[in-house]
Amino acid sequence: MAKAVVVIQGHPDPAGEHLCHGLADAYAAGAASGGHSVARVEVAKLDFPLLRSAAEFETGAVPPDIRTAQDAIMRADHMVLVYPLWLGTMPALFKGFLEQCFRPGFALNTDGRWDELLAGKSARIVVTMGMPARFYRWYYGAHSLKSLERNILGFVGIAPIRESLFGGVEMVSDAKRGKWLKKMETLGRKGE
Repeated sequence: MAKAVVVIQGHPDPAGEHLCHGLADAYAAGAASGGHSVARVEVAKLDFPLLRSAAEFETGAVPPDIRTAQDAIMRADHMVLVYPLWLGTMPALFKGFLEQCFRPGFALNTDGRWDELLAGKSARIVVTMGMPARFYRWYYGAHSLKSLERNILGFVGIAPIRESLFGGVEMVSDAKRGKWLKKMETLGRKGE
């Protein structure tokens, strides 16, 4: 069954030459070849300020680029979030994007109820990192990944949430990178 997919590429460098860009491109190409409709959001190319107060988060004006991203997320059945691990978590720009997007009125009701307005959507989180992925998961406990899954995506009703972790990215061969890209293309074709 065809899905509407939104691929959110969260690497903060707009140059587009990083593994995150390649993984996002491979997933989007696979999804399109699998008959899914694909929308793209390139966080590094959006214009938005960081939120600095509860009042801004709750009632501040939503920047036009964020409104466009919210529209793509709302239309999607499946979200793919791609970002590099920086200092043990997502880059600040990507976190700022999520804070802007998942505001009251979009992801949660504004009337004090905790209705999950994004229920019925699924997600895949794709993270690249310098350390081995097993080390991140077992030694560090993948706390930032768990926080994204539980405290942001799960909190607004997104389920199931799947993960693809790519570790040791500076040390892998071109052949290994090619396998990673093929894996993302296959996941995209399946809409998973």
